[in-house]
Amino acid sequence: MELIKVSIDNNIHVISLNNGKVNAISPEVIQQMNTALDKAEQDKAVVILTGQTGIFSGGYDLKTMKKSSDDAIALVTAGSKLSRRMLAFPTPIIGACSGHAIAKGGFLLLSCDYRIGCEGNFKIGLNEVAIGMTMHQAGIEIARNRIPRNYLTRSVIMAELYSPEAAVSAGFLDQVVPAEHLMDTAQAVAKHLQTLHFKSHHATKLKERQAILASLDDAIELDTKINFKF
Repeated sequence: MELIKVSIDNNIHVISLNNGKVNAISPEVIQQMNTALDKAEQDKAVVILTGQTGIFSGGYDLKTMKKSSDDAIALVTAGSKLSRRMLAFPTPIIGACSGHAIAKGGFLLLSCDYRIGCEGNFKIGLNEVAIGMTMHQAGIEIARNRIPRNYLTRSVIMAELYSPEAAVSAGFLDQVVPAEHLMDTAQAVAKHLQTLHFKSHHATKLKERQAILASLDDAIELDTKINFKF
């Protein structure tokens, strides 16, 4: 089953999540996303990551998370490794948030280099502790890297969800545009980012993110021992 869709034009790779009404992040979705990123890396392409109208992603597939502790740990580990890969990706990744972005959907935004949201009655944030899930250490490290200090407790410990406009201040988005302009704006940003010298971009990214990448490596290992409880 095609759980993501990929379109390529002018060496811009648009990866669209396409897994049901909430775009759940399942093991298969992560596998297909990694395959799409392999192709983008090979082509030295700018990436746009988006979802469906009204939904970017509602987070991890709860059926997998509730199946067993081992399944939950495996899914969260794969998701954390995906975020780490995105944070260290050789070319720019743009998040085009097409609606709600909850839990892992929020973390995917925090893993993109530039994030564009669309206007609307949407919620963006990390709701793990509200649904009975102890926040994984890798998630905390990703949040610390992108969420301003005055929003960190509200987002991670108090599970506060934000409107797209408020999500800019909270660190999940960089700008908000009308929904009908979302993809045109993302394409315009992508074309601008194509003017970067990618080798220098990547080397600078790795230097600036050295601490978070090292923290994530340690956190991913630590999370293999956590009890994800619902």
